[in-house]
Amino acid sequence: MMDSINETHCTVADLLPNAQYELWVTATNTTGISPASEKALYMTVPSPPVIKQRECSSCPEAALIRWESGNTNPVDSYTVELREMGADGTESTVPTCQCLIQLQPGQRYLISVRAVNIGGPSDRSEPISITTTGTFFYLLEDTAHPCLSISEDGFTIFYGDEELPISMFKCQCLYRCVAVLGDLIPVRGRHYWEVEVDDGTEFRIGVAYEDTERNSYLGANSTSWCMRHILSPSRHKYEFLHNGWSPDLRITVNPVRIGVALDYDRGTLSFFNVNLEQHLHTFHCHFQNYVHPCFSLDNPGALTVHNSIEAPEYTFI
Repeated sequence: MMDSINETHCTVADLLPNAQYELWVTATNTTGISPASEKALYMTVPSPPVIKQRECSSCPEAALIRWESGNTNPVDSYTVELREMGADGTESTVPTCQCLIQLQPGQRYLISVRAVNIGGPSDRSEPISITTTGTFFYLLEDTAHPCLSISEDGFTIFYGDEELPISMFKCQCLYRCVAVLGDLIPVRGRHYWEVEVDDGTEFRIGVAYEDTERNSYLGANSTSWCMRHILSPSRHKYEFLHNGWSPDLRITVNPVRIGVALDYDRGTLSFFNVNLEQHLHTFHCHFQNYVHPCFSLDNPGALTVHNSIEAPEYTFI
């Protein structure tokens, strides 16, 4: 690109973001063109990142923010800008496209990201709002069995009548389960969510390590824990499975909204009938790694996940 001007300065427009250019100047008079000046290197600032809100999660103590660079060439770093409502903002610099941010419970924050190179920072990304009233996660659609469909808001799971063979299952999901995973941020604290169910749906809900065996049902191995509902001709049966074993328990009132309370520090995973404020069962375990919430349907039906809920007092006594 070459511009001809009569001034001692020039504005060069339409440059690509996050790109390096060489600039030089020649002078022209009636006798000809001078030799070129020394070349100057100039780096344009990056494009603003795009926060992937459907892949962000939070809990009362922290939030995991993920974004896309929006730039073809690599950038040097990213600046995450955090502003609590009614307070001054803070900044932190990270090298990759995600950041785990420590937060205060019961607050609302605005979070935006800038990309930075030697030319300077980009404009801010579109901000997202995070509220730390409870644990918040989306269902990971890329882990869902092909039989399942997820609502547009990402919180209701549907299973139709079509049966697919095991060979059709996606490799990310638990092969023998018509299942989907939730994304839980890696914070060792207390987490709580609720699942709305109905009497006619057979399901498994619980948690599993990321490396849970793919040829096993939820609760059938040492790396997953679940509550299972089974329909029989005479009654509704509930099991609390880990490593293929369940205690002998009888639940007399079928729960329609189940609370799940995960406490990493105490090593407990508890289930509750929310409407009755009734404790159903607690697993006592030492979690070696972080876990994902898991949701599985064993017959056609639907489950709805409710999160970003403040845990009731009775759940962590």
